[in-house]
Amino acid sequence: MAQVRGVYPLGMSATNSGVTPESGFSYANQFLTYSRSQLKDADGATQVTGKNSVVMDMNSLVWVSSKQFLAGAKISLSATLPVARNSLTSDVTGPISGGSGFADSYYQPFILAWETKSAAIRTAYGFLAPTGSFDAAANDNVGSGYWTHVVSSGQTFFLTSDKATAVSAFQMYEWHTTQNSTNIHPGQNLDLDYSITHTVPVGKDVRVQVGLVGYGAWQTTEKTGPSVTAQQSSDRYMVNAVGFSSNVVLPPQKVSVGFKYFQEFSNRSTFQGHSIQISGSIKF
Repeated sequence: MAQVRGVYPLGMSATNSGVTPESGFSYANQFLTYSRSQLKDADGATQVTGKNSVVMDMNSLVWVSSKQFLAGAKISLSATLPVARNSLTSDVTGPISGGSGFADSYYQPFILAWETKSAAIRTAYGFLAPTGSFDAAANDNVGSGYWTHVVSSGQTFFLTSDKATAVSAFQMYEWHTTQNSTNIHPGQNLDLDYSITHTVPVGKDVRVQVGLVGYGAWQTTEKTGPSVTAQQSSDRYMVNAVGFSSNVVLPPQKVSVGFKYFQEFSNRSTFQGHSIQISGSIKF
């Protein structure tokens, strides 16, 4: 009955947050792991130890228009189809829950993107559809059991004329609907990814980008429902993490492979641990 996270996989948009792929179709795969060993209370003290693991394989297909609209903006859209596995084990009571399979899918039917010599900015509306399995009485759920509507924006500011050094930020706000069969309404939340990166050429056509990354999340409204206690309703989770990243762009500049590591700290009313993220993309 407690709410410990939103639905957005934190950190996945930390680098190049405002950059949009070139016109046409592209495919991106992100393999995300979140491993947590502590459950923190509202004051940040450790309540319980154990293991919470979430593994997600995110498959995204993106289309970007060749024409420009609205003061030079490009229109794009995307669909993300994830496969996920999760498990929760307590050091005291042992295994609690776990499941795997096709998870909730994410769609962005409207994305606007602008780019200048010094910045790249995009804004989007999206929604998460409850396509993953969910049963309130089961302990092997993969889906959330509710729809989520989001608005998001990503910005990348180039600090040098050659665009080698950049600062990026990504913000998302989540509006959750009522969960199927439980009448529980999760609280809304704000997500933030960010980074500072530098790109260097390696050889003739290969570019390597390295940098510092981070993410955060804050529950902004209370969780309500017939089975939610007053304490659970008043708790608001907070997540903090910092780490590092690397990204390699391979010739002919249409394939990229990336790695990110995040260590969480000073969390409140949620699990705390680390995340490892591996990504790859290709422009058709």
